[in-house]
Amino acid sequence: MNNLTLKQIRYFDALARHRHFGRAAEDCAVTQPALSMQIKDLEEGLGTPLFERGGRQVRLTGFGEVFLDRVQSILRAVDDLKDLARAANSQPAGRLRIGVIPTVAPYLLPTIISRLSALYPDLDLNLRETVTPRLLEELIEGRLDTAILALPVSEPALTEVALFTERFVLVRPDADADLPVPSRDMLREMRLLLLEEGHCFRDQALSFCNMASTRPRELLDGSSLSTLVQMVGSGIGVTLIPEMAVPVETRSAAVTVQRFRDPQPMRTIGMVWRKSSPLEAQLMQIADAVRQSGDVLRQASGLTTLPGWRRG
Repeated sequence: MNNLTLKQIRYFDALARHRHFGRAAEDCAVTQPALSMQIKDLEEGLGTPLFERGGRQVRLTGFGEVFLDRVQSILRAVDDLKDLARAANSQPAGRLRIGVIPTVAPYLLPTIISRLSALYPDLDLNLRETVTPRLLEELIEGRLDTAILALPVSEPALTEVALFTERFVLVRPDADADLPVPSRDMLREMRLLLLEEGHCFRDQALSFCNMASTRPRELLDGSSLSTLVQMVGSGIGVTLIPEMAVPVETRSAAVTVQRFRDPQPMRTIGMVWRKSSPLEAQLMQIADAVRQSGDVLRQASGLTTLPGWRRG
């Protein structure tokens, strides 16, 4: 067997994740022929195929599945070595891969990027926006350094740092501005617009309303908070959105925003990272900067800063 290269291993990992040569090549920032050649050389060196190729489908062979487990362990170890070197710096520097949930990213990231760029000019931010389950998967697999999401995540392998809380508010058409704020029971009888399956904010809203996740006649799904608010403005129904989204999402929609009576629905936003990460000290500095960015939004939107942090 020829010597394996780290490049081949990374290309194999990308193809195993995407199951598509074009997307894997894009992920690796190479051309598709270059990636295909490296995969072919890897298979020839191993003396056995790693993938089944049929039409547009790319599947791992039985050996490929076993090989993937070992490859992921190797890549995590390589990344840990890089993190160990970065941990020698007293301040965050180099590449930092941050994941953010979609109901936070558009509203908090501009402030975070500005603050981190000013505090740590040697920091190279790589940002990833996706839903919580995918963020946790990529974090545990070592493809992200940290994630900003709603707590708790209750994952034993991760450290949780709570940063701030925010309320959920009711968005309804302008024509309903003078109507009283509905109770939870009343809200269950209204046409409620929610994010599609996979978003933790959907589950939090359903929990507040004490509703099951499948009520097709009353619930309508949207792919983003912006879509939901515009649908409300068209008179289709009502929705709940996090308070930080109010200035951005309601400025061009014919809607009114109302607070619920106490106890109001709320969520806690925090950061998580692997307990084994050698970047703990630097990530705590990043967490402090994110909390300060939350303070800026609190002044604009009414966010409530937590008096302290909860460590996991």
